[in-house]
Amino acid sequence: MSEKVRLTQIVKCAGCAGKLAPAILSKAVHSVDWPTNENVLHGNQGNEDCGVYKISDTEALVQTTDFFTPVVDDPFTFGQIAATNALSDIYAMGASPLSALNILCYPEDLDGDILSEILKGGAHQAKEANCPIVGGHSVNAPELKYGLAVTGKSLIKDVVYNSGAREGDYLILTKPLGTGILNTAIKRGNLKESTFNALVTSMTTLNREAAILMQEFGIRGATDVTGFSLMGHGMEMARASKVNFEINSRELPLLPEVLEAIKEGHVTRGDKSNRIYTEGYAMVEEGVEDDLSKVAFDPQTSGGLLIAVDSSKLDVFLNKIQAVCPNARVIGRCLPPESEELSGKVALIG
Repeated sequence: MSEKVRLTQIVKCAGCAGKLAPAILSKAVHSVDWPTNENVLHGNQGNEDCGVYKISDTEALVQTTDFFTPVVDDPFTFGQIAATNALSDIYAMGASPLSALNILCYPEDLDGDILSEILKGGAHQAKEANCPIVGGHSVNAPELKYGLAVTGKSLIKDVVYNSGAREGDYLILTKPLGTGILNTAIKRGNLKESTFNALVTSMTTLNREAAILMQEFGIRGATDVTGFSLMGHGMEMARASKVNFEINSRELPLLPEVLEAIKEGHVTRGDKSNRIYTEGYAMVEEGVEDDLSKVAFDPQTSGGLLIAVDSSKLDVFLNKIQAVCPNARVIGRCLPPESEELSGKVALIG
């Protein structure tokens, strides 16, 4: 039965494109008086990729949760992608994963073999990350969702925050964009096999090597690019760092056939949600091709890291990261704002 069920056809939205609209989420999160204590180095008060909790004078736990609906029809591959995506938050903070818990919403009328394959896919990626899966929780639910709650660890002094970008830094993106657009094409049964293979390779590639290099070079500012798009996560990083970002649309690394898929109408609803979320902060300058603008606002599933690199380290860092992340590109730079009140702007230029 598992070969006959197209997982993308039994859910409304695919992957990170199905995230709650960020404008709604942000308003709700910031209205709560979250419990905290002196050991919480970073929690719900910002837009960091993980919570950071001090466990000694030198070390901290780095914690995250991520789960979503299928982006591909094969259950094993779906499990791989969901696990890779969850682990990405840990790597974005420059940390190493310690352990994980499965999170599963599963319709009981689906074949149990499908469930087994999803869990095997997640376990495969966790093993590659040297991250034991030590348990989890499941519920019977009408829509299939899978992911992980991951706990990592880092030296406190080495945690990489999205507030660490500085004026004059260059912005490097480590993976190509367009996963939301191409996942929509999959759901509609309209994607070449070669393009599909490139998409899956990107979504199942751990951001581990980039995280290792961030530690080697003392990088202080980074985030991973997922459901809120390059522009949305870029805005959060720019605002937290109190700088402005300038992103060159012509330098964006793209997955194969993304622009063709846009022309065929494969754009997610997340494009609109991300534009609403970034309103007043994200600006698309005249001369930027409309299709490239759609790529910049496209919700990503298991996307790359956006890393702020000091200009003095740029050439060496770029050379090393392209050896392990061949699609990594310099896509922009950090500019000084006219004032703190005018910081957090992200300009997409042509």
